[in-house]
Amino acid sequence: MGSSTLILVLALAASPANPIPKAEVERQNTVFAAQWNDDFVWHFDKLPTKGSVPKDRIPYSGYIYLDKWGGTEEVMSKYDGAFNRGFPATSWEEVDNTEGKKKAGGLFFRQEDNGWFGHCNGWAAAAIRHAEPQHSVRVNGVVFTPADIKGLLAEVYVYNDIEMLAGENVSLNPGTLHAILANWIGRGSHPIGMDADPDEEKWNYPVYSFASGFAKRSPGKIEVKTNILFAKDTEDEEFDNSPRNHDMKSFHYMLYVDSQGKIVGGYYFDDSDRIDFVWVPLRPKQAGEEGNENGNPYLDVSQVLDLWRKSVTRNARRQWLIVDLAEKDRAVEVADPSQILPRRIRIVPPNRTAESTDLFRIVR
Repeated sequence: MGSSTLILVLALAASPANPIPKAEVERQNTVFAAQWNDDFVWHFDKLPTKGSVPKDRIPYSGYIYLDKWGGTEEVMSKYDGAFNRGFPATSWEEVDNTEGKKKAGGLFFRQEDNGWFGHCNGWAAAAIRHAEPQHSVRVNGVVFTPADIKGLLAEVYVYNDIEMLAGENVSLNPGTLHAILANWIGRGSHPIGMDADPDEEKWNYPVYSFASGFAKRSPGKIEVKTNILFAKDTEDEEFDNSPRNHDMKSFHYMLYVDSQGKIVGGYYFDDSDRIDFVWVPLRPKQAGEEGNENGNPYLDVSQVLDLWRKSVTRNARRQWLIVDLAEKDRAVEVADPSQILPRRIRIVPPNRTAESTDLFRIVR
């Protein structure tokens, strides 16, 4: 065997079978720096193996407002009664429930309605960005209950812009998934959205907790089992007080790390769950503006956000720290300006130097 052939063989042996694309690495680094003003960590031993949002930040379970059952038409009619002449927001929603989605397509939708279209991504985004409404609010003689306000929030976010983290139109690399969970939830205590179904249908949920067990199989390979907890929807109706439904997915994968200990790729085992993509909701824009071109033009986003603000306590708003915080919340309600995101992340203790944890007893 010649020297050039030997070098090639050694290079192939050292390369992961399923590497994280360079563009994907750069995207994580760029997005995280923009939202957190901190570096995205790839070094396995410097990442926490578990993390969760604070108990009072767990996303609420909400209704997904399936199009075939009228979407948000009922709460839109209440909104029209308080803010509009006639029923333009309701009429727009009626049209959107039929032909609108066929024209829209896009990330969360497909070109033909097979009965699963709805507002699951709208609810997931709202539950990530907002404390659950607690009190009814009266405006112009109309009473909006907490359930009504949650319905309005689901409509606000259904077409709103998101930050796609990974998985869009490509297979979600387990190395990227592990690093995102450990950075966003583990280091930042920030929930993220996921599409739980890797097939054509799109079912979006807020992920708020993860825990991993691992065993180092060789200097460059680490076997990992990871559980995630996510909020489930309420299935058939919106509640004033969320029942806090949740579910779990379990992943089993091998990670590849380089000579510096950074995650560079990996593959899933056959017994692993899979998901499609992960994302983070951004600040809501008014319909027609860039980032919400397809939203309901007769629904005033600022009015809905004011309803939400009046329905929760000032303390809840102070504690509800999220990326891309709305200016009104940033300027008025946050008690400690140093806590406004982006900020330096509270670094969670890493895995230390242990060679393994209990791979088969992962804490939920």
